[in-house]
Amino acid sequence: MIDKLVHRHKSLLSLVIFLSFFPTPGLSANSTTLPKVVNIGALFTFNSTIGRVAKVAISSAVNDVNNDSTVLHGTKLVVEMQDTKCDGFDGIIQALQIMEKDVVAILGPQSSVIAHVIAHLANELKVPLLSFSATDPTLCSLEYPFLIQTTQSDLFQMTAIADLIDYYQWKQVNAIYLDDDFGRNGIAALGDKLADRRLKISDRAGIRPGSDRSDITDLLVKLALVESRVIVLHADLGSGLLVFSVAKYLGMMSEGYVWIVTDWLSAYLDSILHADEGLLDMIQGVITLRQHIPNSQKKRALVSNWGKLVERENATENIRLNTYGLYAYDTVWLIARALDAYFTNDGSISFSADPKLQKPKNDNGSLHLKAMSVFDGGKMLLDNIQNVSFTGVTGLIQYNDERHLIKPAYDIINIIGTGFRVIGCWSNYSGLSVVSPETLYTRPPNKTWSNQQLHPVIWPGGDTKIPRGWNFAYNGRELRIGVPNRVSYREFVTESRTTGMVNGFCIDVFVAAVNLLPYPVSYSFVPFGNGKENPSYSGLVQEVVSNELDGAVGDIAIVTNRTRVADFTQPFVESGLVVLVPMKRQKSDSWAFLQPFTLSMWGITGVFFLFVGVVMWILEHRINEDFRGPPKKQLITVLWFSFSTLFFSHKENIISILGRAVLIIWLFVVLIIQSSYTASLTSILTVKQISTTIHGIEDLQRTDDPIGFQVGSFTENYLVEELGISRSRLKALGTVEAYAEALELGPHHGGVAAIVDERPYVDLFVSTQCNFTIVGSEFTKSGWGFAFPRDSELAVDLSTAILKLSENGDLQRIHNKWFTRITCSTQTDLLEANHLEFISFSGLFLICGLACLLALVIYFVILLIQFYKQAHEDETDASSSGSSRLRTPRRSIHGFLSFVDNKDESVNGTPRKSQTDNLSTNGPDIEN
Repeated sequence: MIDKLVHRHKSLLSLVIFLSFFPTPGLSANSTTLPKVVNIGALFTFNSTIGRVAKVAISSAVNDVNNDSTVLHGTKLVVEMQDTKCDGFDGIIQALQIMEKDVVAILGPQSSVIAHVIAHLANELKVPLLSFSATDPTLCSLEYPFLIQTTQSDLFQMTAIADLIDYYQWKQVNAIYLDDDFGRNGIAALGDKLADRRLKISDRAGIRPGSDRSDITDLLVKLALVESRVIVLHADLGSGLLVFSVAKYLGMMSEGYVWIVTDWLSAYLDSILHADEGLLDMIQGVITLRQHIPNSQKKRALVSNWGKLVERENATENIRLNTYGLYAYDTVWLIARALDAYFTNDGSISFSADPKLQKPKNDNGSLHLKAMSVFDGGKMLLDNIQNVSFTGVTGLIQYNDERHLIKPAYDIINIIGTGFRVIGCWSNYSGLSVVSPETLYTRPPNKTWSNQQLHPVIWPGGDTKIPRGWNFAYNGRELRIGVPNRVSYREFVTESRTTGMVNGFCIDVFVAAVNLLPYPVSYSFVPFGNGKENPSYSGLVQEVVSNELDGAVGDIAIVTNRTRVADFTQPFVESGLVVLVPMKRQKSDSWAFLQPFTLSMWGITGVFFLFVGVVMWILEHRINEDFRGPPKKQLITVLWFSFSTLFFSHKENIISILGRAVLIIWLFVVLIIQSSYTASLTSILTVKQISTTIHGIEDLQRTDDPIGFQVGSFTENYLVEELGISRSRLKALGTVEAYAEALELGPHHGGVAAIVDERPYVDLFVSTQCNFTIVGSEFTKSGWGFAFPRDSELAVDLSTAILKLSENGDLQRIHNKWFTRITCSTQTDLLEANHLEFISFSGLFLICGLACLLALVIYFVILLIQFYKQAHEDETDASSSGSSRLRTPRRSIHGFLSFVDNKDESVNGTPRKSQTDNLSTNGPDIEN
């Protein structure tokens, strides 16, 4: 056996040397424009699942082409089939033998591995290769211009698998593949598609071609120890079934596992009449893909006639038609239609010698290289193949610019019981769907998440619940969870000094979240820190990164530098940096009563008092004795009435309806202003105020005063690196007492001007320390989370559990358990916040102003009507008496002003006196 292998490799080496360095003259064959016979070759493995079906399908297609007068028009198509025996060396030899027969095209090869080798030969001799089963994604590259895949490339199958993994929200998978060009390139394409979706292949396990059961066992044992339980199997039939047999033996076909298999399994199941019970038992719950073939009339006709075709070919066993057989059938029709177009464009069948294949002087002629020649019309035929468009048994056959068949689609199949069922389809047009691709093509493309749908799946082990896709890779050992051993703010997390137990708010949140997980987690807490000062939280996270710890639980801020090296859960506490400053009770001064209102508020309020007084004087002057008299008296009345309303002590009787309406609105405004003034003044005189000029982080940046921060916090680096504050200004503080002492001493007596810390700590501090407060707003937005190694699935599941705790209220209940001991309320109002501004009362002033203006308009309209009516009556009386005063301009502005100033006697019920004398005077009667 070894001698035969050595002989084969020596022969292959000799062939390569001859092809590269010893050209031999070839023969040219002249043909007529329409030859009677056109020879094509076919390379595939006769004794294989695909080969047995392809042989019958190709023969049937050739027979159908030759019997169809609309194609080739009398030219007979002859196919020379060669058995490659699924071997690279045999494939090369068979390809060389076919090339000697002056074929214009070759159907195949079946194997992607062989295709990579003989594609170079096809490039040299200009003979198109049309492979109906070589699905390697790299075969469509520019390196192989004469190789055309007449089936769907694995590029699309791997896209479908990536969409499937993303649909079930698995983050990483294991890949088992045949370690050759076919397997490696397919899995590489899967890795690229997963990366596009931020997913990944965690472990790759290559199967050496020809591996035995022992090799497969070693491979699967290693995979059983990793976290991921989602396995993608991309292999051939022999190695693939061996993998399932070993996996069944190792318990890897049980609940919790996911197996996704490429279309080799569906091709095999479609080809056999009855599947063996042992085989079906091995693959229960497996998901496999199958190239989607529309259910057309042509397909149904071929399927119904398949049994007769098998008998006609004298097949030794009863085989069924699979998708690769359908593509093989269409491949024959593809080359026939391309040849028809080739002949229509005056193409001819002719061959010429290849200078590279000329016979060397020392060649004994055993390789017969001179028999191979270049197909002169190869490039033209290749173009015709790529431009063909027709509907075959597999649907529309048409190529895009990337030499892929258009509209790739796959059926997604779930192996159940004694058979399988289709749970949905995938198409490059709309992704995953339970609707057939043909229906989706009539609609606008929609790949949104909500549009992706599949039927329920029965998973390995008979489980109907979607597996989480991973399991612990710790072989049953406890997880070492690091917790910070805090000295201050021990309510959050710390180790008890008496019992040694770890407790705190963060611990309770973690325990509650773990209890919500659908699987048990064994863990133990490992305190981190010396117990004398708060530990470095960055150091704690680094312990997780270096795998010294399996995770870290506590009040760990999620900041950029930490997320670069570790994964964090969903935040369970919102946080952010704030500024803490001292407060003290301000001493009142003699002018404290002016502080409630701003200067603009005082001014506008005073103007409105005068404005309302004037309006009331106008409305009451003609009818109210209280608003009449000498000018000095009337001015005093206006001022007195205006400001006496502030205390509701005005004594003037309001007679007019308009005046009463205005007064009611004004008194309401006065009530609001008075109440607000009283409340604000009370607050100013009793509430503690900030005793420093620091009102936010901006003030701290502008000064050179010392700033305090908590030991172990990220605050120090943030202030230095992000805000540019000198590190020499920063002072580390480790306890609550140190906080209070530093703030009380102040920046000029060895203390600090302010402390910058995270909001949860500061809130807890000011809840018991009433002499301090928060100023400004949070100038960072972050949160606290639990840290785990990169790509940890436990971090993902705990994030979901934390969200559940928040939704069901347990998170708030845990918070209330630890943080309800509040002894004083936090005073956060700034001094400026107690000043009442005009904007707060602008609505009231607007309403009052509009009411006054409206009352004035109505009042003057009424006066005008009365004035003209009175003037008309006086003119009538004067005309009847022949008085000379008719010449007096009674309707002048001067007359109207005199009318307005006069008292209206009708209000008191007395007869109205004639106004003739008054109208004739030079001015208003100010004595009345």
